[in-house]
Amino acid sequence: MCHDQNETIEFLKRPESYGLDGTVELIETHISLVFLIANRAFKLKRAVKFPYADFSTPALRLACCVKEVELNSKTAPELYLGVRRITRGANGKLCFDGTNETIDAVVEMRRFSQEHLFDKMAGAGQLTPTLMDTTALEIAKFHRTIAAVHANSGSSNIEAVLDINERGFATSHVFSESEVEAVSGAFRTAVEAHRKQLDRREIAGMIRRCHGDLHLRNIYLTEDGPRLFDCIEFNDQIATVDVLYDLAFLLMDLWHRDLREHANLVMNHYLDLAGDDEGIAILPFFMALRAAVRAHVTATQVELGTEKSPRLRQEARSYFNLAIALLVPPSPLLIAIGGLSGSGKSTIAEALAPYIGCAPGARIFESDRIRKAMFGVRATERLPAEAYRPEISERVYKTLCDKAGAALTCRGSVIVDAVFDKSCNRILIERVGKALGAPFVGIWLKADHSTLTSRIEARRNSASDATVEVLEMQEANDAGTVRWRHIDASQSVDTIVQLVLEEIETACSQVTLPARTCVGC
Repeated sequence: MCHDQNETIEFLKRPESYGLDGTVELIETHISLVFLIANRAFKLKRAVKFPYADFSTPALRLACCVKEVELNSKTAPELYLGVRRITRGANGKLCFDGTNETIDAVVEMRRFSQEHLFDKMAGAGQLTPTLMDTTALEIAKFHRTIAAVHANSGSSNIEAVLDINERGFATSHVFSESEVEAVSGAFRTAVEAHRKQLDRREIAGMIRRCHGDLHLRNIYLTEDGPRLFDCIEFNDQIATVDVLYDLAFLLMDLWHRDLREHANLVMNHYLDLAGDDEGIAILPFFMALRAAVRAHVTATQVELGTEKSPRLRQEARSYFNLAIALLVPPSPLLIAIGGLSGSGKSTIAEALAPYIGCAPGARIFESDRIRKAMFGVRATERLPAEAYRPEISERVYKTLCDKAGAALTCRGSVIVDAVFDKSCNRILIERVGKALGAPFVGIWLKADHSTLTSRIEARRNSASDATVEVLEMQEANDAGTVRWRHIDASQSVDTIVQLVLEEIETACSQVTLPARTCVGC
């Protein structure tokens, strides 16, 4: 670190430099120092040069500060206040925004409680399904606002990421040369397997100038909901990626923390919003690549030789191991969950999905949500009775089968959630799995009228429009002989999920299934 920046750091450590009361707190990352005082935060770029980031001169650091404010103001405008130049005054001492030459620069931000960062909230068990659902919506909205970039093919875009990763691993000594060589080779092989899909996605406009660093520590909660901040401003190449590679950082971070339900929920809601039914095919690979990124970035921090190095070394190793695990090719599964209204199909599907297939779990296709999408309304908005005419329902089931088939073709695992009270619809979904050679498991949830009624009456903000009257009509109709596995829906969710997993183990005898593990990896 150059002498000028050491002087800058000492300047920023002193409360009087800001004209504010209070003590200065310091947060360090491998490329930045953040100084916290009163209701402000001042972010300084370290005077470093990596294969993926160059902050080695004051001019480069100033330019990156300007760009950081510009880019992040799109997703967190209330947070970023501007850029402050650090100059030398007439008395020879450092000051903010003087007339002399710029020695350094910082980004000035409004300070928020660190407890509102998603990584802190994750550790405290405060990330709720509703909050993750809203986060998926925010990310999908952000991605829709970004223009497509058609500079290179989709596969060459990812190969450039691999190049950066390999150079990044070379900056530390946490991993042996043979380990790095092996994992790099595995990634190169995986790119070949995904090359056609990567190139199709680029042609379809999926590569955009994204956030680039979308993990839990770069999302925080405001009174108005989650905000994305601290995007990559220092390297357009790193940030210009497939939108699902952008999303994959958050999914990987959740998965690494064993928050599988959250990762699966975000994935399913995002893909629903984006209409990206084939996206499940590429997400495990993208998550593996994000884990590798975090591994080499964390390993770089170890080289700083602080008291945190032993913990960081272990953390880097855990990301490295996750990357290897996520590169294992998946085996697709098809699960259909049927039952009358109130039997808990959607609840079981959401609880089961994180444990089916490779990370981030199974794709869920729900008849209620598909019907709402057909009519262009929100999932919780009620539809008129005409939307449930037999011919509409026939289209819904056909769409369910088409979407399930597309995901299975991409070797993703699928859970289909619908009433399935007609034998013809049960036969249709069974044929999808048979045609594609995917193991099929059919689950029929059953409960008495009183249980079903109480559940329907207790629903709030549900995608289902079913009423007690609808239930009574379903009960009056003959569902025929349902040959799927019958499970008592009055049991606990955990019990039902375990029973379904056991049924899958029976159907897929080649899978060794400990309790609540991933099936199909």
